[in-house]
Amino acid sequence: MRVIVVGAGVVGTMHAWQAVERGHEVVQIEREAEARGASLRNFGQIWVSGRAGGEELRTALRARELWEEIGARVPGLGFRPNGSLTPVRGDLELAVAEGAVAREDAAARGHKLLTPGEARAVNPALRGDFTAALYCERDAAVEPRTAQLALREELLKSPHYTFRPGREVREVIGGSAVRDDHGDVHSGDVVVLCTGAWLGGLVRELAGPDLPVRRVRLQMMQTAPLGEPLTTSVADADSFRYYPAYASAALDALGAGQPQAETAAAHRMQLLMVQRADGGLTIGDTHEYEHPFAFDTLEDPYDHLTEVVESFLGRPLPKIRRRWAGVYAQCTDTTRVVHRQQVRDGVWLVTGPGGRGMTCSPAIAETTANELGW
Repeated sequence: MRVIVVGAGVVGTMHAWQAVERGHEVVQIEREAEARGASLRNFGQIWVSGRAGGEELRTALRARELWEEIGARVPGLGFRPNGSLTPVRGDLELAVAEGAVAREDAAARGHKLLTPGEARAVNPALRGDFTAALYCERDAAVEPRTAQLALREELLKSPHYTFRPGREVREVIGGSAVRDDHGDVHSGDVVVLCTGAWLGGLVRELAGPDLPVRRVRLQMMQTAPLGEPLTTSVADADSFRYYPAYASAALDALGAGQPQAETAAAHRMQLLMVQRADGGLTIGDTHEYEHPFAFDTLEDPYDHLTEVVESFLGRPLPKIRRRWAGVYAQCTDTTRVVHRQQVRDGVWLVTGPGGRGMTCSPAIAETTANELGW
């Protein structure tokens, strides 16, 4: 079988990986010299802890297994099973964490509630004051800016894989063939469009105007090296408000009794933080849903995140070296893991994982391969 994959972000690259692993010939086409979208502009988190029970959690857990397997083969991914800690303060936040630990699927997530001393034994960098911390053993991380490059370097070792960068696909021709903006035609047995947040142009033409996927914009930043290990990923209790696993009467009570800070509420914020291989910290994020998106980045969210992080670390942050914005595609029905649609004979669109893209992409690609009989 010959598979044409359009898009070289993490979802597209994982589809190429699945096809090559199953012995198929793959041509992967990317409109940029390298992918420049959400796949690079994220935390690199394999985030199991907050996933909704059922299909979403099963997908995340399977993806976590696949990330670890691939990471053992491709050290350049920087895979590490670092887990996560969410420090909580006060009775209202503590009640939400206690509810998470009481879930039937808490063991599958590796959830435990730790005292401050136990949390600092796991992550000594957390010197600030907090009541307790929710630990998730199954969370992990990779290096987002280099993961696709490392995967492609491994794929290029196969004689069955070809990468065609700097080519925008403009047209689907007949069955399972596409024409790029160089005029070249790429024919196969199946075409998989993994175009990320690019939802206009050819995608709109193929899927129609009512594609149930929206674009979401976020802001993030990265510091200079911390100077010490941050041994886990770190979140704050605002993440409880964002992730579906924490929906509960306790979360309702938190919302009523302890509203978000004004800046956090205005920008739909949560803290997520991961240490990079160079020692710097990736910190975010905000969520913007209304179009047209702003074209600039705002300082108030960065100031809020800095205050929250410093309160957990009990020390000033290192210098901020990078700030950026990114856009990802999310299913409008946020209970859906991904939108997978046959848009022509032999042509499939796979998009809309939202903030789950980095976490779930290996399992999303595996499901596509299984459903299409690769």
